Amino acid sequence: MSFMRPVLNKSLRLFERPHLARVKEPEKLRRSFEMKARFWFRPPRGSQFRNETIDGVPVIWAHGPGATQDGPVILYFHGGGYVFGSARTHQAMLARLSHYAGRPACLADYRLAPENAFPAALEDALSVYIELSQRHPAIVIGGDSAGGGLALSLLAEITKHGLKKPIGCFAFSPLTDIGFTGESVERNGTSDVVLPVERSDDMAGMYLQGASPRDPRASPLFAAFDGKVPVWIGAGATEILLDDTRRMAAHLRHSGTDVTEVIEDDLPHVWPLFHNLLPEAVTTLKQVANWINSRSGR
Repeated sequence: MSFMRPVLNKSLRLFERPHLARVKEPEKLRRSFEMKARFWFRPPRGSQFRNETIDGVPVIWAHGPGATQDGPVILYFHGGGYVFGSARTHQAMLARLSHYAGRPACLADYRLAPENAFPAALEDALSVYIELSQRHPAIVIGGDSAGGGLALSLLAEITKHGLKKPIGCFAFSPLTDIGFTGESVERNGTSDVVLPVERSDDMAGMYLQGASPRDPRASPLFAAFDGKVPVWIGAGATEILLDDTRRMAAHLRHSGTDVTEVIEDDLPHVWPLFHNLLPEAVTTLKQVANWINSRSGR
């Protein structure tokens, strides 16, 4: 265990978790996360970023040092409970992953709730994926938290509609059951240093706005998969979303999917975001980069 792990966990418990529990207004959450991301999350020196619009959806391209234009593209969906977060808040982490994998990364700025209710985020994800799949020979899709659930829901939609498949899908601490029925939601309610369990229903309500939490497009835990796309999925053992990963991994294995499941001890929700501070975050990003390259034969 690194020296920074307990320091970061204590800081998140004292400051970030109370903030997420206290602030109700989406705009305040968005402004706060954008400001913190600019201060804390730094890309590798030499990273390049480019804005584009793909089928009406704004995206940011992140190219880490040494990333080539050839081969698979990483299509990534940020977390934030479908309510906050953006491509900007996650571009530093994807630039680092791009650097380690040697691949360009595309971060989609999908529409956020409550202004844009379910299934707006999935519609945007599907639009970007279809366009990119026509432009690039291979795609790896990924995401974290709500964005991790979105990546898995997108994979299910790709399967359902018979679209060209990605070569892999990865998810950091994904939200796979927006009904929050996993036992870890209650069991880890006090141990999770980031997510306040008391805000779960509020966040889900802003996104679903009357839709069923068991709709497979909102909760990929209830979606059908054909087992043809390998999946890397990970979570921290003290997260309220731990069972979202464990149950999702079991569901995918039941479909015949090649699943790499990683459960880390005492690491915070979406720990790879803290790559500037946490050695374990760098280790995980390198592991995922190697996994991506193993899928593409590199």
